[in-house]
Amino acid sequence: MKIKTRIWIVLLGLCLLWGQAGLFAASAAPPGGIETPVYLENEEVLAGECLRISGTTYVPLRKFATLLGANDIFWNSRTKTATVKSTALTMTVREGEVYILANGHCFYTVQKIRNLSGSLYVPVRPLARAFALELEWDASLCAVRLSRTGKNAVPAANYDADTLYWLSRIISAEARGESLEGQIAVGNVVYNRVASPEFPNTVWGVIFDRKYGTQFSPVSFGTIYDAPSANAVIAAKICMEGYSLSDRALYFVNPRLATSTWIQRARPYLFTIGNHQFYA
Repeated sequence: MKIKTRIWIVLLGLCLLWGQAGLFAASAAPPGGIETPVYLENEEVLAGECLRISGTTYVPLRKFATLLGANDIFWNSRTKTATVKSTALTMTVREGEVYILANGHCFYTVQKIRNLSGSLYVPVRPLARAFALELEWDASLCAVRLSRTGKNAVPAANYDADTLYWLSRIISAEARGESLEGQIAVGNVVYNRVASPEFPNTVWGVIFDRKYGTQFSPVSFGTIYDAPSANAVIAAKICMEGYSLSDRALYFVNPRLATSTWIQRARPYLFTIGNHQFYA
């Protein structure tokens, strides 16, 4: 009986060990995406840990940052924010957000920053910009290729103060309460007009353009002078970084508030975000 009891104890111990090993194995490769190779200077890094989710390649923040020389990484469990520091970079990344802050730059992630099996996963493209890496998608291998540029991080941000002042105010006045994507789209309309020969060639000029009457109702109402929301400032910086949802959008309208249907009748429809319809 004693021998049988000992055998059962040993078997039970082995089962517990196998169960724990299974748990650790499961946590090693977070679920929810397709494993996607990432190469740094033609050498695969973080093999088996990079995932493509909804067409976006994610990498584990801590391991990716450590790989590139950022050894000071702090996690604030209350705000769900990671702070990454190296000699050349200070970066903050917050779970659930769609942007990161890197040396004062605001980089749009498009997809949300995710917590997968206890690790923060971030889209690789904005991280590449933060660490001053060039990024190329290798369609033949369905892989991301990164290469060094000779710099360790993006230089400190230096946004033009006048552009940021007016762009953030028009975004806030026109799209307060809209999603960040919707606010970026409004900013894109302003920038697309700056680039178009049909409109003035500065942000201020576009906002206060009166060639065919007042272009933006906040100019008439005076709300253009109100302090912008924090999200509007972020959206303005993302636009100034060059991110665009559409380089064709020149008009937008909230059909529930519009007093004229000229845009809907005369301009090609592009898309709708929140309460706004966008037109070329």
